[in-house]
Amino acid sequence: MKKSLLRIIISAAVFLLAIIIDFNNEWLEVAVFLTSYVIAGGDVVKKTVRDVFKGSVFDENFLMSIASVGAFLIGEYPEGVAVMLFYQIGELFQSYAVDKSRKSIASLMDIRPDYANVKKGDGIETVDPDEVKTGDIIVIKPGEKIPLDGRVVEGSSLIDTSALTGESVPREVGIGSDILSGCINISGVIEAEVTKEFEESTVSRILDLVENASSKKSRPEQFITRFARYYTPIVVIVAALLVIVPPLLISGATSSQWIYRALSFLVVSCPCALVISVPLSFFGGIGGASRRGILVKGSNYLEALAKTEIVVFDKTGTLTKGVFSVQQIHPREGTSGEELLELAAYAESYSSHPISLSLKQAYGKEIDNRRITDVEEIAGHGVEAVIDGKRVVAGSGKLMKRENIAYPAGEELGTVVHVAVDGKYRGYIVIADEVKEDSAKAVRALKAGNIKQIVMLTGDSKNVADKVAGDLGIDKVYAELLPADKVEKLEELFALKSPKGKLVFVGDGINDAPVLARADIGIAMGGLGSDAAIEAADIVIMTDEPSKIATAMKISRKTLKIARQNIFFAIGVKVSVLVLSAIGLASMWAAVFADVGVTVIAILNAFRALKVEEL
Repeated sequence: MKKSLLRIIISAAVFLLAIIIDFNNEWLEVAVFLTSYVIAGGDVVKKTVRDVFKGSVFDENFLMSIASVGAFLIGEYPEGVAVMLFYQIGELFQSYAVDKSRKSIASLMDIRPDYANVKKGDGIETVDPDEVKTGDIIVIKPGEKIPLDGRVVEGSSLIDTSALTGESVPREVGIGSDILSGCINISGVIEAEVTKEFEESTVSRILDLVENASSKKSRPEQFITRFARYYTPIVVIVAALLVIVPPLLISGATSSQWIYRALSFLVVSCPCALVISVPLSFFGGIGGASRRGILVKGSNYLEALAKTEIVVFDKTGTLTKGVFSVQQIHPREGTSGEELLELAAYAESYSSHPISLSLKQAYGKEIDNRRITDVEEIAGHGVEAVIDGKRVVAGSGKLMKRENIAYPAGEELGTVVHVAVDGKYRGYIVIADEVKEDSAKAVRALKAGNIKQIVMLTGDSKNVADKVAGDLGIDKVYAELLPADKVEKLEELFALKSPKGKLVFVGDGINDAPVLARADIGIAMGGLGSDAAIEAADIVIMTDEPSKIATAMKISRKTLKIARQNIFFAIGVKVSVLVLSAIGLASMWAAVFADVGVTVIAILNAFRALKVEEL
């Protein structure tokens, strides 16, 4: 861009010199104008000649070259230089605009790690991330990028995840925590076991999404591609007819007069504004979305979001955290809540089941294994153990029935762990999945965005599903579904939308992959989502916030509006000035300014797609 700017400045200086100075010698004047022309547009003419020999004729380079060379041939030297000079100014503006849009996406490229510190015996070897294998131990020092996905095995630290999620608050990690490649280690030295090779890592997948996003074009972009393919040769044919037909049919018409008009016609016809501004609008929209932690795999998906009528959510891991935690403790008389939780945590201490883990986490104290003997896990029922010499059973109602212990059989919204000591019932603990703080906001935002219907599909029990749907204000809920049932329900929901409307499915688990692929637009929760879900989805929400779906829809509508504005504005102005040029009411100067002006205005309008902070 700096070289282009310098070339334009030098050419403009020589051009002004040629206009101001009276050379008293036509050949000298032509030479100065020609020098300015070659400096400004020599590369364009050279490219045109090369393309002609390759069989690729009709593009903007061809139009600019033929119009400017033609102006020289009929003695309109200043206008010939002006055509190329202003065209290059427009191209410079275009390059700046593309560069500005690309930077918002290219900033993601900074997440690509340069190296990995692999632990080898007592030493550390610095290698390319591609060379690291699953199971290797890597060392990440403060300030370094995490090169591969892994699980912390030593140390603790704060992790900056903003490059992936857009979330500014650092995340605390310790032994057992999962870490994602592309994040930055802020404070302490940590060691992690690599869980995915580089090709399958989060950073590699994100870079692949970004690099391939532009290959899937939206309908406006496809329209522009088709339009330019037919438009340019038609324009050249019409310009040729303007040169040949009027002098033959109109008395007093001169060839030089109609050649001038045809050349002006060619200058105006250059479709730069359309060719760059519409893709630039979508490019800007995708770039802006990525800054908000929303990765869109193609501009066709960004366009489709604006037409969404039905949004279907999975429950676990999408609207809820997907992490079980103790919600309620109900001790019987003579037993405190703390004592009941301690008994359950000790009884379940040897199990790695999510229910057991949530009990130990809620207890929060270190388990003294010396107090526990004779632990037996009873499949599908619970656990039996001797704690401090007392026989403790903890598990489901089926375990209580088996032990002939009376227990309350109420309808609780979650998993219930009953506890009995030496055959005497001591109380129960309710464990359930927590609803994300962001979920209610997401549903409200979608309803405010005129989404016709919000549906929830889940494999969970009906009473739990109804409670979550009621709390969040979801219109319809289907519970106790298998993965195949979800696809079947989705097919039923397709019948409820209009022919042009779109159905969005949002999920995170591996069992959601078939539904994500079947929906018009599949959205995956990327921060904690499974590989299969992210692969099958068209859009990935890296922050795990359902409310970002409404944000993505706002970005989509804004981008589509800007693209349409540019199409109507550019075509409207082009057609008007083309007609004026053909009948001789617009000079080549007006044609040049109309072409460059339309391009600049369209590009400035496309810039607005990047502004997504205040949606």
